[in-house]
Amino acid sequence: MPLYEYICLTCGRRFDARQGFNDPAATTCPAGHHDVRRLLGHPAVHFRGKGFYVTDSKKAGHSGSR
Repeated sequence: MPLYEYICLTCGRRFDARQGFNDPAATTCPAGHHDVRRLLGHPAVHFRGKGFYVTDSKKAGHSGSR
């Protein structure tokens, strides 16, 4: 289940909620306020290997200049 981060616009408190994709969004903060918004987080992307180079995606027979 994904972990979503919310912020209360009334008290400024940040909190997390573990919810399924089809679950409704949180509507109250732990302090009981009803003005909450879901925050956008950074995606969990990991680049592994030596790196990415221009030559990694070239097809045979194509030149590098445009």
